[in-house]
Amino acid sequence: MTADRSISVILAARDAAADALRFFTRLPVPHSWGSPDSAAIFDGVARAAPLAGLVVGVVGGAVLAGLTGLGLSPFPAATLAVAASVALSGALHEDGLADVADGFGGGRDRERKLAIMRDSRLGSFGATALILTLLARVSLAAALAEGLGPAAGLAVAAASTIARPAAVLPTVLLPPARADGAGHAARPAPSAVALGWAVGAALAAILAGTGPGLAAAAGAALAASALSVLARRQIGGVTGDVCGAAAALGEAAALTALALTLM
Repeated sequence: MTADRSISVILAARDAAADALRFFTRLPVPHSWGSPDSAAIFDGVARAAPLAGLVVGVVGGAVLAGLTGLGLSPFPAATLAVAASVALSGALHEDGLADVADGFGGGRDRERKLAIMRDSRLGSFGATALILTLLARVSLAAALAEGLGPAAGLAVAAASTIARPAAVLPTVLLPPARADGAGHAARPAPSAVALGWAVGAALAAILAGTGPGLAAAAGAALAASALSVLARRQIGGVTGDVCGAAAALGEAAALTALALTLM
C-alpha cells in the first residue's frame, strides 16, 4: 500500500468515526472531520456505529465499575451508569422508542401513526415503553454488577457497542416509510451495515468473552429484526424513530443475553 493510499484510508476511517460520533453522541466532534459527501455520511455512520457505541458504553461501564468498586450497591450504581449513557447519547434512542410506542399504540391507521410519531409530546404508550425499557436496562446492569462486581462494566460496554449497529439494521430490512425525514435519507449500503455488525460483534466478544459477546449480538439482531417486522406491518417501512427504537431495544436484549450467559 502506497503512502498516499494509507493516508486516504486513515482519513476515511477518521471521517467515518466522526460521522458516527456526531450522529450517536453529544461529543463535540470537530466540524472539519466527517464525510464531505452528504450521500456517503450514513455509510460512515453504519461502518463506525460500533465505535460510537463503545465510547458511550465505556462511559457507562466505567461509572458502573467505579461506583461498584467504591462499595455502592448495584441498583443505584446501575441507575447512574444508565443515566450517564443516556446523557452522552442525548437520549436519542429513548426519544425514538417513545415516538414509536405512541404512534404504533395510539394511531388508527398508517397516516395517523406517522403523524403521532412526529408529535414531540409524550403519550401514555411512549411513557410506558420508556419506563419499562430503562427499568430493564438498570435492573439487568444491576444483576450483572451483583454477580460480576466491577467487571460488569465490560458487559455494559459490550451491550452498548452492539446496540448502535442495531439502530442501522432496519434501514436495510425496510423501505422508507416517508418520502422525507431521516428514514428516507439514511440509506447506507448493505456492505457498510454488514461491516458495522461484524466489527460490533467482534468488539462485544472481546469485551464480554466470545460466547456471551456473540449472544449479545444475536439478541440485539433479534430485537431489531422483530421491530422491523412490526414497523412494516404498522407503517410500511422505516423512520428515524424506528432506528432509535431498534437501538434501545437492542441494548436491552443484549444485556439480557449477557445476564443469561455470564451468570
